[in-house]
Parts: sequence; C-alpha cells; structure tokens
Amino acid sequence: MTKKRTVKRKVKEPEPTKEQPSVSEQSDNEEDEDLLQAVKDPGEDTTDDEGIDQEYQSDSSEDLEFESDEEGNYLGRKVSNEAEEGEDDQDEDDDEDEDEGEDEDDDSDDDSEESDADDASPTPKDDQSSSSKAAAAQTKEPIIQIIPRDPSKPEYEESDTSDEEDIRNTVGNIPMHWYDEYKHIGYDWDAKKIIKPPKGDQIDDFLRKIEDPNFWRTVKDPMTGQEVLLTDEDIALIKRVNSSRIPNPEHDEYAPWIEWFTSEVEKMPIKNVPDHKRSFLPSVSEKKKVSRMVHALKMGWMKTTEEVEREKQQKRGPKFYMLWETDTGREHMRRIHDPVSAPKRDLPGHAESYNPPPEYLFDEKETKEWLKLKDEPHKRKLHFMPQKYKSLRAVPAYSRYLRERFLRCLDLYLCPRAKRVKLNIDAEYLIPKLPSPRDLQPFPTVESLVYRGHTDLVRSVSVEPKGEYLVSGSDDKTVKIWEIATGRCIRTIETNDVVRCVAWCPNAKLSIIAVATGSRLLLINPKVGDKLLIKKTDDLLAESPNLDVIESERIKTAVQWSNAEPDEQEKGVRVVITHFKPIRQVTWHGRGDYLATVMPEGANRSALIHQLSKRRSQIPFSKSKGLIQCVLFHPVKPCFFVATQHNIRIYDLVKQELIKKLLTNSKWISGMSIHPKGDNLLVSTYDKKMLWFDLDLSTKPYQTMRLHRNAVRSVAFHLRYPLFASGSDDQAVIVSHGMVYNDLLQNPLIVPLKKLQTHEKRDEFGVLDVTWHPVQPWVFSTGADCTIRLYT
Repeated sequence: MTKKRTVKRKVKEPEPTKEQPSVSEQSDNEEDEDLLQAVKDPGEDTTDDEGIDQEYQSDSSEDLEFESDEEGNYLGRKVSNEAEEGEDDQDEDDDEDEDEGEDEDDDSDDDSEESDADDASPTPKDDQSSSSKAAAAQTKEPIIQIIPRDPSKPEYEESDTSDEEDIRNTVGNIPMHWYDEYKHIGYDWDAKKIIKPPKGDQIDDFLRKIEDPNFWRTVKDPMTGQEVLLTDEDIALIKRVNSSRIPNPEHDEYAPWIEWFTSEVEKMPIKNVPDHKRSFLPSVSEKKKVSRMVHALKMGWMKTTEEVEREKQQKRGPKFYMLWETDTGREHMRRIHDPVSAPKRDLPGHAESYNPPPEYLFDEKETKEWLKLKDEPHKRKLHFMPQKYKSLRAVPAYSRYLRERFLRCLDLYLCPRAKRVKLNIDAEYLIPKLPSPRDLQPFPTVESLVYRGHTDLVRSVSVEPKGEYLVSGSDDKTVKIWEIATGRCIRTIETNDVVRCVAWCPNAKLSIIAVATGSRLLLINPKVGDKLLIKKTDDLLAESPNLDVIESERIKTAVQWSNAEPDEQEKGVRVVITHFKPIRQVTWHGRGDYLATVMPEGANRSALIHQLSKRRSQIPFSKSKGLIQCVLFHPVKPCFFVATQHNIRIYDLVKQELIKKLLTNSKWISGMSIHPKGDNLLVSTYDKKMLWFDLDLSTKPYQTMRLHRNAVRSVAFHLRYPLFASGSDDQAVIVSHGMVYNDLLQNPLIVPLKKLQTHEKRDEFGVLDVTWHPVQPWVFSTGADCTIRLYT
C-alpha cells in the first residue's frame, strides 16, 4: 500500500547524515550538488534572497507526487500518464533531477513518520537502496524554475514569527481605558492619531449577530479598535490551547529521542595536559580558612557536629518552666543565690492571750459594733473577739484554724517572688518646693466680723465696686445691704420669693443691684453712697427707650421688661424683668451695660443676655447643649463662658461661634471664676475638686486641686492680688496664692495658704458663696448658719 503526498520544496543546504552513503548514492549526490550550485548562483537574479522561501514551479501544471510503502520508506515519484508518454523525448540529464528528488525525500519521510509513527518499523538498508534505484529508473521529474521575490512586497509579509508583530499602535503596554474620553485610540509609527472606528449600539450588534454568519469569529483588537476576522487556523489554534494541547498540530510529542551528546564514558581522556606545579603545593587560602576554623572552635564560636547533635538531644528532652513568669536563667540563679524568704506573720498580742487583761475584753458597745460588721469583716480592728479562760486546758479548739492556715498557704503560693528595691527618699523631696506663706502676704488669716440678721441660709453676697457696702440675698426672701466697716445693716428689701443670687453692678458710675428672686430679676437702686450717683441712676432707669426692633415671639414668651409697682418703687426697685422659669444665677458684664441670667429648666432658652440701656433681651443659643449651671463674661474680650454639668464652652459674641470646649472630667460643675487678665479659669465641682484651666495651654485642666473634703460650691479670684478662695460644704474657706506671670513660658504658681473654718454646718450645708473685697485682701463668705463672715 502506497501513499501520495504533494510537497512544495524550499531551497536549503543539504544536511549531513550520520550514515555513510554507498557508491551509487555518492554518484547521485554529486549530480545533486551540481544542480544546487546552479540554483544558488543563477545568472539572471543577482539579488540577495538568503533565508527567503522560494517557490518552485515546473513547466507542466502537474503536482509532484511521491510514493512510499507502509513503513514510510521512499519508493519513488509518481507522475500522470501524460508525463509517462513524453518521458522518451527528455534528455538523459534529467536523471540528476531525479536524484535530487530522492534526496529531498528525506523531508517527506519525516512527514510520513509523523503520520504513521505507530506502524513504522526499521528495514534493512540494502532493500531500501535497491527499491529507490528501481523507482528512480522508471520516473522522470520536470524542470524546476526559481521565481524571484517581488521587491514591492514587504520582506516579512508572509512570515509567521513572533518577533515581527503587527504593532501599529505605539502607545505601549498601558491601560487602553485611558483613551475612553478621546476620539483617537493611540498613535501610529508616523505619530499620527489612530481614530477610533464607529461604534454601534446593542441593537446594531444584535442585527449583526443575526445577519452576519461570521459574527461569532469576529474579535476586536484593543490596540487599534478594529474588528479582526479569525481564520480557521486561528480558531483551531484557540481550540487546541483551550483543550490544553500543543498549539502546533504538526509537532510530535512522542518523537524518538535524539542523543545530541554521547552518554558513553570514554576510556581515554580527551586532553592529557600535565598538572601545574602549584597543584602539588599546599593552598595558602585554604590554610587561612582552616586556621580561622580552628580559632573559631577554640573560642566556641563554631561547634562540631557532635556538639550540635548533643544540643539537639538536650532540647528534645522535657521542658520545665515557671508557672507565673518566663523561665529565664537570671530568675533561676536568683532563686539559688538570693532566695526570697516567705514573710513572717505578726506575733500574737495581749488580745490573743487566753487570759487577756480586762482592758482588752470587749464591752457591750464594742461587741455590738463588732457583730454589726459581720458582712464587712475587713473593717474590723480585730478579726476575732478576745475571750478569757481560767486555764489553758479550758481553751477550746479554734474553729477558724483550718481556714486561716488555708489562707496563709494561698498567700505564700500566690504572692509574687520578686525583690523590689526600696528607695530611701525623704518626704521633703517628694513635696514640691513652694515658697513660704510668710513671703506671700498679704492674705486673710483671721475672722474679723460676722454679719448677722438673716433668718435662713444666705445663698449669695456681692460687694460694691468702691468696697464700702455689701449686699446679701437669703432664703428668708430678703435682700440686706450692709456697711462693711461697721457690720451695720443699712437697708432690708423684702421680696416675694427666695433670693437665689445678688450681683452689684461693676460700673462705679451706676448704683444698681441685680437680684434674682423666683422667676423675676429686680434691678434695685440701694440708695447708699453719693446722692448725685443715686439720682443719676434713677433718671437712667426711669426712661424707657423707644425700641425700633420688633422682638420675636420666642423672646417675648421668655422674658418681659416692665417698671416696678409703686409699692416696690418705695423699696428701691426700679425695673422688673420677668422670666418664664426660675432664675438661678445673674452676672454682670465688666462695663455694666449687659447682664446674663441662667434658668436651668429653660432648655434651649436657659441663658439670656439683657441690655440695660436699650431694655432689650436676646437668646444666644438656638439648641440646648446640656443643663446649663452658670455663665460668665470675659473681662477683656467679647467672649461668653457657658458651664454645663460636665463641660465648659467658650463662645465669641461677635462672630457668634464656638471658640473652645474645656473638658473638666467631673460629674457636676457648681461654679466658676475667671482671672482678671482673662487667661486662666477656676472651676469648682460638687465632687470635691477645683480645676485650674490655662486657656492658652490646653482644653484639659492644668492642675486639679483636692483641698476640700466635701462639695465645693463657690470659687472667686481677687481683682488686684494674686489670691483666690474656695468655699465648701465642709464649713471651710481655703485661701490660696495663684500667681499668673506675663511670661507665657512660665507656669502659674499655685500655693494653698490658709484654711478658715468658722462656719457651722446646717443640714449638710456649709459655705455657700465666697467673694473678695475689690480693693483690700479681704474675703467674704456666706453659709447655711445664716451669717456672713469677713476674713482679713
């Protein structure tokens, strides 16, 4: 059985064969070399076509067919009947072409071996040569002509190499979505824009899918945007890649192995060069390496194999470690050389004797107290009750013996075994070095006067700007005006409700007292001091200015201005400002034209600011930030301090914005006072603390002072001296030195000076309010004992 193949030949150099050709084959090869020499050096074509595929065409239009047997061996070339009839007219020179076809049959044999690899088997060389000679005698080949390359075509147009890719877009390996917003998709070799092809919508794609039979094999080139039609070869290649097969279908995976290099060991050496002289001398570099290794072994830096194995075996053994600490060598050595002995128990005293003295035995009162603390045994002075027996034999067994031994063992077992170095530091070094109080005089040290006259606790007190008179408000619904120097009560003004707060106007040109009683704010002329000043104040409060601005309903429902009734006019009341909730605090601005009131139950209208000259009120906040406790005006800047239960907010009245929020870290703020320079703030709290804030430093307290044993209700700065005072429910007024320096790099100096404790306690209340004399270093305090006390 023979197979026919049609083969197009390429011009190439004959490859050397491993087998030695016979005599007849050598003659045939000589003829083939003459033909190849004619092909290599044609007389007509002088162009350099090396490495280019050449097509051979015969004069006749027939295809060349070769015959091979079942084993893939070459038998000869088969031609048509027309070629057989004309073979007698051809010259004998055509035999050379026949031999050339015989040599070229090696390529066809390779193809036949790929297709018939399963059926191929080796045959004797003699049979192969005899069959090839018989076939060559019967067949004749037509003359082969060489067609030169067309110079107008690109040199590598028909090549299929991976090096010459079609790179028309020169943008490189970049994300192509960068060009989504542009009309072009890149640039070609001439630096011209590659315009995007027109893009259809989904309807166009659907119509193309229905009408175009090649739609399924059309893909889009991401580099140029053009649509490329895949050929059958491309689709076959894709299918082979998807099925995890070799892309080239002509590649034989199971081809016989070609042994390029021999695996036989030669008996004789390829080269026999004598060894160099230095190969017989000891190496100096190796000598240095060995000396380094010996030195490392001596120093212990390097270990032998036996030592390494010994260490590995030790590591594989059982490991013991401490239960509460890491198992370190240092701790192990400390336990051996410096053990920590267990602490010894205290020796028994007289109370633990079986026959204690009578003074150590409990009486009925002590027995009741001891039994009362049954649920809290740690508060007992003795963990047992002393008992007396006549003799040691009468002593019964101790019922708590086992429990106490068990607790003792637990203490020894769980206590930390560590030594702490005890620092022998004197107490003097722990106390900061503060100046002596004698160097910080003057400050009040003794009680000078007691102002008596109120019948209920006195909640608030205020001093006239010149320092001659004093006003106080009490729960007995009265306001009293006192003369400071003599302690005489000059005038008593009765109100309809409890007086929560009183405040004297800081403007020395006006004589006005603001009194918060119930839900009304009374502006009172005390009628003390200069008569011209009293008359000027009456004239100012008598005139009601014309208001051009229409107040909103929110303000009208919150506050109303009105003149006092005739009976109140006789008492000195000139203007009444009625609020919708009870007033807790009233405070003046430094110039005396504005004053603010606090109503804790007023929600978002808790704080109100009133202008005295225009008789107008305003609500500064639209939303409630918490339960407001007290407010304060800055002495220099247009700032407003608002204290809620936990924090303090500072607002700019001009810009109407929040400047800063101070974090007190306390449960409930009771009051606050600002330094005359305006850079430091003192806050009192109900949880026994005083907080000093440096407004230029931080939003957290610069210093927290715990000087009182109970709730601190009031704090106050002196206007001229570096002093501040605090009053608490522990009936004490503590005077402290608070020096603020002009140098911003120097911290304030705070030194407690004197504790003045002369008030009496009534119903868990002590000192309710403290204030300073405007000129002298004197402090006034009011208490629940219905008195006002002056300390000088």
